[in-house]
Amino acid sequence: MEAGKQRFRKMRFRKMRFKKDLLCRCAVFILCCLPVLSGCASGEGASTGGKDAVSEKEQGSRQKDDGQGNDGQDQTGAKGSESETLGDFSMQDVAGETYTQDMFADYELTLVNVFTTWCTPCIREIPELEKLHREMADQGVQVAGIVLDAAGQSGETDEEAVKKAKLLAEKAEVTYPFLIPDAGYLNGRLAGISAVPETFFVDKEGNIVGETYSGSRSYDDWKSIVEKELSEAAQ
Repeated sequence: MEAGKQRFRKMRFRKMRFKKDLLCRCAVFILCCLPVLSGCASGEGASTGGKDAVSEKEQGSRQKDDGQGNDGQDQTGAKGSESETLGDFSMQDVAGETYTQDMFADYELTLVNVFTTWCTPCIREIPELEKLHREMADQGVQVAGIVLDAAGQSGETDEEAVKKAKLLAEKAEVTYPFLIPDAGYLNGRLAGISAVPETFFVDKEGNIVGETYSGSRSYDDWKSIVEKELSEAAQ
């Protein structure tokens, strides 16, 4: 009888320990999933061998996170100390139209949003950016999207990603371009991007200005950021 009670106690103890271990593992899993709430790691192969063209120090100085970034935590990044010029380039959008550095000339500020077709926060942000593109055009602001996964490691076009991007544009009734990275990865600016969406600003001269932002945002958040960047650019 006593032996039976001891076996019962041991079984009960093991069951309680199993439940405790299971809860701990679930907690760890949830914490690991937090980074994808507003951004996605771009993953291996998302950018070309040009990754080495951008050092970790340079990449870190370009990124800005205000609570909606890839790690879901409050972070701030310093503004780049040096201006950066995109230079000459030629890229096609998913509809086959060609765009060059001249695309910036008619606008005071261009918001360049780098995203992938498999990133859920990126996709959810597209309608917000389309609204921004339409409503801030009279203030000299436009939006341009770059579909990072539309170009493979060797610079070839990924037709499947282009097809997905076209469907996304149609669904959200997007009027701004979805650009396919060129072989030079926009003169190296897109190289080394490890998380999407990533957004930066370009002035009418083709210079990267202001701060770089990681993570998705709402229309109201982007409107406030754009107004700040416009104000600083005018100084």
